[in-house]
Formats: sequence, structure tokens, C-alpha cells
Amino acid sequence: MNVSYVLRLLCLSLGSFFLIHLAAGLLVSLISPAAVRLSQRITPRAAARFLLILRLLPAGTALLLVAGLCVPSYLWLEPAGANENIGLWCLAAVALTLAIWGISLTRAGRAVVGSFRYIRHCREVGCEAGGAVWVVESSAPVLGLAGIIHPRLVMSQALVNALSKDQLAAALRHERAHGVSRDNLKRLLILLAPDVLPFVRGFKTLERGWAKFTEWSADDRAVAGNSRRSLSLAAALVRVARMSPAPEGSPLVASLLADGRDLSARVDRLLSLPAAPQPKSRRRLPFLAAGATVMLAVGLMAAALEPSTFHSVHELLEHLVR
Repeated sequence: MNVSYVLRLLCLSLGSFFLIHLAAGLLVSLISPAAVRLSQRITPRAAARFLLILRLLPAGTALLLVAGLCVPSYLWLEPAGANENIGLWCLAAVALTLAIWGISLTRAGRAVVGSFRYIRHCREVGCEAGGAVWVVESSAPVLGLAGIIHPRLVMSQALVNALSKDQLAAALRHERAHGVSRDNLKRLLILLAPDVLPFVRGFKTLERGWAKFTEWSADDRAVAGNSRRSLSLAAALVRVARMSPAPEGSPLVASLLADGRDLSARVDRLLSLPAAPQPKSRRRLPFLAAGATVMLAVGLMAAALEPSTFHSVHELLEHLVR
């Protein structure tokens, strides 16, 4: 196996990834508005899961197809001594793949570094209040969940002084709900998932929808159907929003107010009566999406057992490399 053979395999894999990811990404972007509207009909927790699956689906599908079909077909059917030139279209697809992955890896890397720096800063200037909670001396209304593997609650002394006991307890329950759901880890996965094209945020609608339903889900977990807790959390949100703006933190820090875009809707939900239980058929939507993904993987594995599949894929790769 010579160097040119391996380089052609690498170029074909990267080029194939871009084309598959582009097709799947455009499809997901096209249905994103409808998916977000449909998510309004199910519980926020189920909606967040559903939108997360859709957001990760293009990259997951492309990786699965490349690893399960493109690479095996090349290794099986491409002669080791073949000497073929790589066309400009293939090289362009390779460059675009490297660009979208470079942007996503840089974005995720900066977020991880920022998270570590934020945690280190809080450890240096704050004091531990027990129960994995740090209290920092700051006049800004800081309350968030920092960290990915072992997240810690961070809050400022100004916020502690501003909120009543019930309001603070409700806000802490909201942040702990983010920890139970591993929302910071999910944020990292979204940052790692590449965009459709370099510098084109084709999944912005999905990401905003996911962020909104994630906050709603944490609110629901925090109040647990208790009207008193619901009023306390709503009051805490309004009180914190009226304080001076909190300093900009890491994308991997789950803040009580997030970006503040959905504040009025969150308060309205908390002040309204608890919603009736959703029909089971609607609750199953995220599980149906996950099941469809698993069925896709199983179908690809079944197709991989057919030699004709590899021949067809190899012919497509031959067209791509020219």
C-alpha cells in the first residue's frame, strides 16, 4: 500500500463526507422551521431531544456512510498499484470538508478552553458553599452551571443577596436540572458538529429551538408542577433580568437567563397553569427519530453485506475522483 494509495483514500473519504453531509444538512435545514413548530406540541424535554438528534444527524450520517461503505469499497476494489489523478472537484470538496471541520473544532476547542479558564477563575476568587456550589464576589447577577464532566454551580454574592430564599432555591433547582440532563455536554456536541458550509450557520433555527426547549425543560424539572415553585422561579428570572447584565461567560456554561431572548415566554409559561399531560403518541416523537437513526444504521450494515453495494459505491467514488 503506497503513499499515493492512502492519499487517494483520504481525499475520497473527505470528499465523500462533504457531499453526503451537504445533502443531509440541506435537507435538515429545509425542514428545521417545521421541526421546531412540531416540537411545540410535545413536552420541552422530548422537543430538546428531537431537535438535538436532527442537529447531529447530518454529521452522524456522513461519518457512518463514509466509514461503513466508502472506505471498505475502496480498500476492497481499488488496485493497490493504481495511479490516478485527483480532479479539481474532489480537491474542492476535500478543502471544504477541512474548512467546516476546522471551524467546528476551533469553535469547540475555544469553548472548552474558556470553560476551564472560567472554572479556574471561580475557584480562585470564590469560596465553596457546599454541595458543589461556588460563591464568587461579584456585583453582577451570576448563576450558572460550569463544567462538562463534573459541572459545578457558580453564583455571585450579589445574586444571593438579591433573591429571596424561595427564589434562590428555585433558581438552583433549575441549574441542577441542566446538570441532570448533561446539557453542557450536549452543547459541546453541537459546537463540534460542523455546519453545512464554512461560515454559513445553516442550523441556526435548530440550535435556537434546542436552546429554548432546553431552558423550558429545566424550568419544568425545577418546579415539578408546584405552583409555588413556579411563581418563585418566575420572580427570580424577572429579578435577575432587572439587575446589571452578567459578564459574558463560556458557551459551555448553562446560565439561568441564557441569552435572555426567551425570557417573556419562560415567565408566561411559569405563571400559567401546568399544562395537561401530552398524548403518548407525541411523546414518542424523539424515540421515533432515534429509532429511524438506528434503522438507518442497520440498513447500511445490511447493505454492506451485499457485494453489489460496494461495487456501486466504488463506481461513484471513481466519478468523484475524476
